[in-house]
Amino acid sequence: MNEEVLIKYTDVEVHQQELCVLADVNVEWRRGEFVYLIGKVGSGKTSLLKTFYAELDVASGEAEVLGYDMRNLKRKYIPQLRRRLGIVFQDFQLLTDRTVHDNLKFVLRATGWKNESEIDERIEDVLALVGMSNKGYKFPNELSGGEQQRIVIARAVLNSPEIILADEPTGNLDVETGRAITKLLQYISQSGTLVVMTTHNMQLLREFPGRVCCCKEHRLIEVTEEFKS
Repeated sequence: MNEEVLIKYTDVEVHQQELCVLADVNVEWRRGEFVYLIGKVGSGKTSLLKTFYAELDVASGEAEVLGYDMRNLKRKYIPQLRRRLGIVFQDFQLLTDRTVHDNLKFVLRATGWKNESEIDERIEDVLALVGMSNKGYKFPNELSGGEQQRIVIARAVLNSPEIILADEPTGNLDVETGRAITKLLQYISQSGTLVVMTTHNMQLLREFPGRVCCCKEHRLIEVTEEFKS
């Protein structure tokens, strides 16, 4: 297993507007790790995720993501960074006017893929990975919530990202479907991707073990030991 550090934060502060939401953030997360971010609503989980893909600036400290210095990242390099990340949102954000296949094709074309047969092959590969091989012709509204979330994960892994950030990916799903989605993300992490997932579902942490970090009182504390059975 490659132990390469993909996200390294030292004494980082994260602000939302003028407000400090997190201070003294110190993390070293590596390739192939599965990390949960937990904490109350408004405790800074999503804000922290947003700093990883340069949606939110790091206020102070040292912050490195995939070798990029996030304190001094020039705007023109943000697309390069984001191409190496996969992002899974709670609310899917699929294009409703086109099929699953065309949703995925849209992303590949936008990121520079040109060869039609290579595009089709990659789409087949990711749909197989998420257990949706026969659903490419369907429109998002013809799929269940869990199926849509699988497509969102397929979209996130299209360009073989080194990091996947999943913000409450099971939040709108029933218990069984949420378990299946978490299992899928854990499987993806075992292939060498760093997966960082925010969740409120404590049962998942026990069932699909990973590192656990809690946002609490403007701090990020590792609490992995508390969830070891």
